[in-house]
Amino acid sequence: MKRVAMTGAAGRVGTLLRPLLRSHVEHLSLIDLQEPDGLGENENFVRADLTKLDEATAALKDIDGVVHLAGIASGIDMNAILHANVLGTYNLYEAARINKVQRVVYASSNHATGFYPRGQLVSPLDPMRPDSPYGLSKCWGELVAGLYYDTSGIRSLSIRIGNAGTYPNSERSVAIWISARDLAQLVRIGLSHPLIAATVVYGVSDTEEMWWENDLAARLGYQPQDRPRDHARIEGGSEGPVALAFQGGGFCEINHDGTIRMRDAEGLAKNLETVE
Repeated sequence: MKRVAMTGAAGRVGTLLRPLLRSHVEHLSLIDLQEPDGLGENENFVRADLTKLDEATAALKDIDGVVHLAGIASGIDMNAILHANVLGTYNLYEAARINKVQRVVYASSNHATGFYPRGQLVSPLDPMRPDSPYGLSKCWGELVAGLYYDTSGIRSLSIRIGNAGTYPNSERSVAIWISARDLAQLVRIGLSHPLIAATVVYGVSDTEEMWWENDLAARLGYQPQDRPRDHARIEGGSEGPVALAFQGGGFCEINHDGTIRMRDAEGLAKNLETVE
């Protein structure tokens, strides 16, 4: 990848990734509604609203690959999520098709499978179980990536990012945290590995917890360098029973009625006993 675009470049994750990516590409085009701070020598800023296809298309002119980070990370406001995450992601892929961009790294989220119980090992091949409108929008993005591979040959690595904060600040984030340099490593794999099609991996560092089966990432060459426990700064606060039951944490509490339901074999057996 010589010329790479990064959407949502002024956001938290974009700010963490930029210095780790720009030395690996010839040029990094930063797409956002507000200009990021401290442009590097091989960076430029493009102001574009991805909910407008013409602006998205113009922003991807002469681009080889895209790191798509833009979107709203709130789990509640469905109207805003539909606007930014759903329409914005669709337009991004349509603009990539128009410009013959052949590679996208899509920032998906652990919230696409947030309603799996903690302690259950989840694979990228398992059914999606979104925990919120935000998680639902990330499922949509992964499906859009698959559609555009099948119809246009655009290769995508969807990274279900765990927690990309500067450090893990809770026991849950210790289980799912990914450092900036480990995430940058996955992004570089997504931009360059020849065998990626419409591929999904989990974005997590070398955690001691085993929530996600991530063998595919390893087969693609991912070798995490950081251990979440080594960087943890556990802060105060506690989670409610619903948040504690599921991998999505507090997002699972959005509009939840408080009854904890399981879909695994044991939970199904209990449901059948109740019916009988």
